Amino acid sequence: MPKLSEIVAFCESRTRRAEVKDFPGAYNGLQVENNGEVTKIAAAVDAGQIPFEQAIAAGADFLICHHGLYWTAPIPLTGSSYKKVKTAFDGNLAVYGAHLPLDCHPEIGNNALLADALGLEKIGGCVPYEGNDVATITAGPAGGRAELAGKLQALFPDTYQAIEYGSKQPKRIAILTGSGQSAVDALKTNDIDTLITGELRQHHFNMAQELGLNLYPCGHYATEVFGVKALAAEVAAKFGLEWTFIQTPCLL
Repeated sequence: MPKLSEIVAFCESRTRRAEVKDFPGAYNGLQVENNGEVTKIAAAVDAGQIPFEQAIAAGADFLICHHGLYWTAPIPLTGSSYKKVKTAFDGNLAVYGAHLPLDCHPEIGNNALLADALGLEKIGGCVPYEGNDVATITAGPAGGRAELAGKLQALFPDTYQAIEYGSKQPKRIAILTGSGQSAVDALKTNDIDTLITGELRQHHFNMAQELGLNLYPCGHYATEVFGVKALAAEVAAKFGLEWTFIQTPCLL
């Protein structure tokens, strides 16, 4: 039976945690310990109360999350924070968080895997942050905007949105899963007029009109399920364990 320390070491190496600096206050890595052994892996986008409960109910004792527990320090363990951590302790659930390391990873990152799911060729990166490109650049599909929109609608049937004021035949596309605000301002400087992301703000609708952009916000949650699934699958394969994805009905 693999040790918790072995699982964590694999995750640290695979996500390149030491090489990817996250936003101020965000903490990546092991966030809650268990008894030191792992028998089943679970993955969830959010380190929330219900994902914790469902992971424990599924028999998991190691949960990989994209949005972990800690974003600012210190966090008083009171109220819902106490209940959540107590649930993990009582259920012997270790919790591992990987935010930006699971966004910008070239193989198991949310951006890269979304590009793969859409059949788009990855050709570069943009939106640099502390030495790493947070967003991915792909070539446009042969069928242009119509083909791209069709694939996005099929992949995200419940959360797909389209703000189309850019080229009908985009040559370069940016992908930034989750919150895409930081990418919008960088599009024109990178000769890009099309962005696939998770969520935007109301004023980006006006920016799309004024700057001639195609913006596709397809849900923060929905665009960030890819990385945790990929990492969980790799951990499970490496150590001969089962894994499961904890789905939550989030359309935002």
